[in-house]
Amino acid sequence: MSKTCVFTGRVVGFGNQKTYRGKAKYLGGVGKKITGTSRRKFKPNLQKVKCVIDGEVKRVWVSAAAIRSGLVVKPVKVQPFSTINV
Repeated sequence: MSKTCVFTGRVVGFGNQKTYRGKAKYLGGVGKKITGTSRRKFKPNLQKVKCVIDGEVKRVWVSAAAIRSGLVVKPVKVQPFSTINV
């Protein structure tokens, strides 16, 4: 399975990158012309994060937008027992 955000479903998008030549009409030119197009990818900002899903801690791909918006519930960190302060 490809990298997909578990919460928002974000995946890689595709589009075109255009190359232009010429001077814009409002600057006194005859207008911009497209001289070439090539395919490009729009990649989401995915992070591999430990989170609680259905009561279990799992490592999953999550978008940064999902982390910022609070959709991700991170597990509680357990402090190791130290015998120094006893």
